[in-house]
Amino acid sequence: MEKTPLLPLPQGCVVGRFIRRYKRFSVEMLLDGQSVWVHSNNSGSMLGLTLAGGPLLASPAANPARKLPYTQEAVWLAERAVPPLPGGEDDTDGPAPGRGFWVGVNTSVPNRMIEAAFHAGRLDFAAGYTQCRREAKRGESRLDACLTGQDLPPLWVECKNVTMVEDGVACFPDAATERGQKHLRELMDIVRCGERAAMFYLVQRPDGHCFGPADVVDPAYAALFYEALDAGVEIYPYRASVSPAGIELEGLLPVAPRPAGL
Repeated sequence: MEKTPLLPLPQGCVVGRFIRRYKRFSVEMLLDGQSVWVHSNNSGSMLGLTLAGGPLLASPAANPARKLPYTQEAVWLAERAVPPLPGGEDDTDGPAPGRGFWVGVNTSVPNRMIEAAFHAGRLDFAAGYTQCRREAKRGESRLDACLTGQDLPPLWVECKNVTMVEDGVACFPDAATERGQKHLRELMDIVRCGERAAMFYLVQRPDGHCFGPADVVDPAYAALFYEALDAGVEIYPYRASVSPAGIELEGLLPVAPRPAGL
């Protein structure tokens, strides 16, 4: 019997084929020979993940009356430019083991994962903390999570989804992000006030062996990342495995050495 993932996907998920992305938040999918529009909450570039004809995993909308009936969860990344659908009956319709993997692109997953992993006791850095508040307000800011425990300083956490891997390094961001830079500055301010602050990066693909900021994509973010690391902001890049059944939390990835010049 297969283990239930820490974050199961809802029943009724479908696998179609990617046609195109429209204005970042809508994706056209071919499903049972019909064109279907799918909601995407991923505002990044999804570099290398928008291959026409590639398999796309989508979950049904919680509200059946929603205009877009599905939400994009993952895309299949394979060795071939147009990969076969996962789970095909033969070699022409489906991939053989090792030919590819799902990449999770739903950016709400890291926020849900940190709560689920906390309650499951899967976060070593949260040892001793007893409560997890999502969307926690601090002053004029709102952070993704705040962990609290008796006689422990609050631990403020920002969560990010990682879908890009370059030369074995899982990288964030995949597009320039002023909002991400703002979060790093806020976390440094928290540390200066004597509280704990952390970045929780969820790498939703299996081929990254370490984690680092994408200095080629956003050099300002990369510089702030290492400044935050030096200032005491904690960095926790976790790998996740993605399947049509759901998302499972895997191990903690090491942070890549700082490149020269950063």
